[in-house]
Amino acid sequence: MPNSSKAFRLATAMFLAGACLFPPAYAHADFGKDFPRKAVRLVVAGAAGSQQDLSARMIGQKLGESWRGPVVVDNRPGGGGILAARTVAQAAPDGYTLLLTGASFVISASQQSNLPYDPQRNFSGIGQIGYATFVLVVAPALGVKSVNDLIALAKAQPGKLIFGSTSAGGIGHLSGARFNLSAGIKVVTVAFKGPSEATIEVLTGRTHYSVLALGVAQPFLKDGKLLALAVLTPQRSPVLPDVPALAEMLPDFRKPDTSQGLVAPAGTPRPILNHINKEVARTLNLPDIKERLQVIGYIPAPTTPEEYDKILRAQIETLSRLIRDAGLRAQ
Repeated sequence: MPNSSKAFRLATAMFLAGACLFPPAYAHADFGKDFPRKAVRLVVAGAAGSQQDLSARMIGQKLGESWRGPVVVDNRPGGGGILAARTVAQAAPDGYTLLLTGASFVISASQQSNLPYDPQRNFSGIGQIGYATFVLVVAPALGVKSVNDLIALAKAQPGKLIFGSTSAGGIGHLSGARFNLSAGIKVVTVAFKGPSEATIEVLTGRTHYSVLALGVAQPFLKDGKLLALAVLTPQRSPVLPDVPALAEMLPDFRKPDTSQGLVAPAGTPRPILNHINKEVARTLNLPDIKERLQVIGYIPAPTTPEEYDKILRAQIETLSRLIRDAGLRAQ
């Protein structure tokens, strides 16, 4: 008996040592069958009906159909996206609570130093979904036909042209500031409460140009009340194929300021991240999803989890530098 007891203890010790050396069983599980086993919550900083909300519901519906289980969109607007991000940062790292990132996630990380979470350490990237299309617009009465015309006019009248921003510190404001810096022009910036006010001001000529989301600008572009000089995307938009990408003239715009993607709480097992990533990439390649995303102004651009982690870091660094170089106030 003593020998058998000693052998049992030795076998137990060897088993426990092996359990520490090798990954748990889920590392090799078939997540097509094992995940998810309950509803997945997709937290969105945008309000119901926003572009973020619409894309979340499109993708969530397809994921739910594939997984044969619900993907519940949880809208948590307010606080510049901080409420939504904090909710996910504090969730269990099991793949059942995800965050749809957007401009607010990167902007908050770039502007605020007292966030209730670390935007890089408290999240693990799942993958990029794509990026929104913004348009550099003027009223036809201004008499410019191209980006080079606008730059030439601004340089001929330094400090005279007015850039109308959709909101102080928002992506339209920051993208406009990057354009002004990259073009080397000095203008007056006026920030409005939102896209509606900024659009009205450029339509009436009280401001000279603006950067608007494609969905906001599109009706006015169609009836000729606004003129699109460029899209602020790495390539031309399939919705506006005749409008040049700003990157064609200004290399600084070869990468978007922000993009949309999915992240999970830090510590989520890599196999789960990889499984969700593959499902999202498959969804983004569906023709109907591509078309529907393009209609609301998004260009699909899926990546791996590792690539998306790098993209988020680069975007935070780029916007932090822009805020400093443009003399904008970080909070």
